[in-house]
Amino acid sequence: MKKTDRISEFVKDLAPGATSEFDRCYLGYFACFNRGEYYEAHDVLEHLWLKSRDEHHRFFKGLIQIAGAFVHLQKQYRRPDHPTDGRRLYPAVRLFALGMENLAPYRPRYLRLDLDNLFRLCERQTQAILASDYSRNPWCPEAAPRLELDELQGRP
Repeated sequence: MKKTDRISEFVKDLAPGATSEFDRCYLGYFACFNRGEYYEAHDVLEHLWLKSRDEHHRFFKGLIQIAGAFVHLQKQYRRPDHPTDGRRLYPAVRLFALGMENLAPYRPRYLRLDLDNLFRLCERQTQAILASDYSRNPWCPEAAPRLELDELQGRP
């Protein structure tokens, strides 16, 4: 089975019977992210991003990069002494910066996501890492962040 087919099947299970205004991959991103499945969140949204060349393209790219940053934090948390995984705080900081750069034009809210809240989350993670001189990972499973879409109407 090709990756695109696998992702299509995967998102059906994430948002069964979804009748939302949003693509299942977009909704699937949040379902995966909120379960701490950051790699899967990245993969699901990348599936949509690769097909999009519209006004959402850079927005999706930024969210993918944020999920990627959390992949690095999660891996470093699980194996801090591993030769590769132990050094993942640097790329996490870089991906947070790239993600925020790509999301900035869409602030304060886009596709029902409060980007100001997301920026505060990314900045807290980054600042904690920088303040420790890359020696402390602020992520832990017990306090894993959640991203929720709001119910406000108005700006997409």
